[in-house]
Amino acid sequence: MEAKVKWRGDLSFTGSAESGFNLPLSASLDVAGKGDGFRPMELLATGLAGCTAMDVISILQKKRQEVTDFEVQVHAERASEHPKVFTSAVIEYFISGHNLDEAAVVRAIELSATRYCPAQAMFQNVFPMELKYHIYEDKGDGERELVKSGLYKQ
Repeated sequence: MEAKVKWRGDLSFTGSAESGFNLPLSASLDVAGKGDGFRPMELLATGLAGCTAMDVISILQKKRQEVTDFEVQVHAERASEHPKVFTSAVIEYFISGHNLDEAAVVRAIELSATRYCPAQAMFQNVFPMELKYHIYEDKGDGERELVKSGLYKQ
């Protein structure tokens, strides 16, 4: 895998990778940045969320679960002193659909955490992660009802 960043001036860059897409990167205003792009640590958290999200939705589709909406949020804590690394994270899966099977959801999360997601595999060796899930029944017209919440434990 190849990736690079090109300086745009001040503390702003454009990142690109083999996929051909570009992404603005910047430092926050409080450290003399322009605030006109993602912060690098935000990209790491977003990459973690995206990696596990792709696994989980793919597995749920293979299990013929009728998912109508899906979101993964990563809440990462950082050290207060430099280099301000991640010290822990909570990954939350919000799954809406019709008659979703909790066992299928938990198994999809498990497979992502233990077998498929390289970001999780790498980061779990560095800091603890808690995996939570919230299953909603889709009522239509943007309405949903929480059916089950839980915590996946490895």
